Amino acid sequence: MPLYLSRFSYTPETWARLIGHPEDRSKAAQSYIESVGGKLHGFWYAFGTRDGYNLWEAPDNVSMAAVALAISGGGALSSFETTVLLSIDETMDALRKAGQVQYRAPGT
Repeated sequence: MPLYLSRFSYTPETWARLIGHPEDRSKAAQSYIESVGGKLHGFWYAFGTRDGYNLWEAPDNVSMAAVALAISGGGALSSFETTVLLSIDETMDALRKAGQVQYRAPGT
């Protein structure tokens, strides 16, 4: 199954609610991805540009998109971005296929 890295930030209101009622949100994230047949591999909070990161496994892009849309539509986040991660084997396949693409730079 494909792996996905998500980066998210909470709204100030969400942080205020979590301060008033601390909650392990990894349990919620796990239930969201499991509902589409996936698995949560990790959930971390961080300092910096984003408040947290998730590593997910999902059956396909549509399933991961469904989870991302549901979470984004919930109103608790100010940002949510997901990146599809490629394995080394997938990258090697892509490199081989790239050699067959007849790319032409703009204006040449």
